[in-house]
Amino acid sequence: MANDDVLKLTSDPNNWASQSGDYSLQRYSKLDQINTSNVKDLKVAWTFSTGVLRGHEGSPLVIGNTIYVHTPYPNIVYALNLDDENKIIWKYEPKQDPAVIPIMCCDTVNRGLAYADGKIFLYQADTSLVALDAKTGREAWKSVNGDVKRGETGTNAPIVIKDKVIVGISGAEFGVQGYVTAYNIADGSRAWRGYSVGPDDQILFDPEKTTSLGKPVGKDSSLKTWNGEQWKIGGGSTWGWFSYDPKIDLFYYGSGNPSTWNPVQRAGPDGKPIDQKWTMSIFARNPDTGVASWAYQLTPFDEWDYDGINESILVDDVDVKGKKHNVLVHFDRNGFAYTIDRQSGIPLVAEKFDPAVNWSTGVDLDPKSERYGRPTVVAKYSTFANGQDVNTTNVVPAALGTKDQQPAAYSPLTKLFYVPTNHVAMDYEPFKVEYTAGQPYVGATLSMYPPQGDKHLGNFIAWDASKGKIVWSNPEKFSVWSGALATAGGVAFYGTLEGYLKAVDQKTGKELYRFRTPSGIIGNVFTYAHKGKQFVGVYSGVGGWAGIGLAAGLTNPTDGLGAVGGYAGLSQYTALGGSLTVFSLP
Repeated sequence: MANDDVLKLTSDPNNWASQSGDYSLQRYSKLDQINTSNVKDLKVAWTFSTGVLRGHEGSPLVIGNTIYVHTPYPNIVYALNLDDENKIIWKYEPKQDPAVIPIMCCDTVNRGLAYADGKIFLYQADTSLVALDAKTGREAWKSVNGDVKRGETGTNAPIVIKDKVIVGISGAEFGVQGYVTAYNIADGSRAWRGYSVGPDDQILFDPEKTTSLGKPVGKDSSLKTWNGEQWKIGGGSTWGWFSYDPKIDLFYYGSGNPSTWNPVQRAGPDGKPIDQKWTMSIFARNPDTGVASWAYQLTPFDEWDYDGINESILVDDVDVKGKKHNVLVHFDRNGFAYTIDRQSGIPLVAEKFDPAVNWSTGVDLDPKSERYGRPTVVAKYSTFANGQDVNTTNVVPAALGTKDQQPAAYSPLTKLFYVPTNHVAMDYEPFKVEYTAGQPYVGATLSMYPPQGDKHLGNFIAWDASKGKIVWSNPEKFSVWSGALATAGGVAFYGTLEGYLKAVDQKTGKELYRFRTPSGIIGNVFTYAHKGKQFVGVYSGVGGWAGIGLAAGLTNPTDGLGAVGGYAGLSQYTALGGSLTVFSLP
């Protein structure tokens, strides 16, 4: 089974063998050569230009003496020899139809590669999943996962579990019916596909055995929550991260927004809100069959584009109110951080991880309540209640969430999570939109800005998931769109949109080091060791949703789904780039 290979490689801290370090997505490294006392002495060890000028998300992989580098569209892959001055061993550049570029809503990003069993797995923008021979770069097989003509694209990092490689799909802004798909790593044949919305045989739910909040979901749990056949263009895309617990054999991921962004068009036959399950949900599925063990909807009848795609970080023996649980911790776009028992799917903690969040007063965690598990919506900020063609103002968070896909880290040293966040408000005006295959199906005009009384757009925080409380918070001028890293040296690393790599003390948040890289950072910090020396690296290359104005040359404030105006000042601090910067001690 290939996951034996993954477990072996990820257990060696000299490697960075998966996008978030291992199956748990803790983004924690046992390497401690670089620590709180000497991190101030970091120097640039080497750099590499990718040759691409769009947003660089994800990170390279390091397997032994080889580092595998990926790029945004056109999704070039480089293998570099760490033993020979980082010489290029091979380069793979797929041929793709450039028509895919304009249907990638939030930049032409790619969140990274996967490795197992001597193969590198690349998920291309055009939804081609490609297996490459890790030594030669030769294509072993290719499978097409979606249809670009319907607005389906590929941006997320694959995960390899047992004998399968699993990927999601992007495109809710084009009215796709979201899904995850498993392919056999031996030959690329499809093993199963599980949709986010639709009939039970498509979403792979067992009405009696699949649960939500501890109870069986029942027959047609999704269909009952949609108006007619709207589920067929209902969204629920799956472009985030996947985690896996080998002990209970479940993998976890989140689904995105319902289509369209205009909630008035998604109301039930009686004109009232209707849940639209299972968009905005966390799923626990069996990797062999795809059948769901449980699902939990975070934001029923979404009115703000609060996708639930963010990662689920797996941590054992977390004390919640005096009882130990093996949990997943999920920092949702909706502004709430959830601590959930990952066997049962029961939410244990749900608290705001930015005090400015105002669209809801809280999540009801009383099992006896009729509103169990649901957030309480503040009417003032309900874009549905306010109505179509009405501008709802000063909603926090903005559509890009209190955190988007930029992954958090966890440190067993402090038992705290280190979370890159957005501190952004928005105006949201829904309008009627007609569905046409392959055309944008958004139906809302947005503008973004700092919350009232503030000037900064981001924070880097430490979070106690057992209590649901912020321990410390460092404000940042712009959103922190970079994935964090925690190490056994007591350091937490992250990047900023201006282009700084920063290192802070895990206990206090005190800044210990900063270095300005060539472009804004939306990549994820990683670490590895080679010949006894620890290195820390990160991509720089501004872009992503927050940097879409720079990446795509947009200037209209409401373009980029509202982000262009909110981040207009970014152009005064950085410019386009595409490079890998790697640091070490002298």
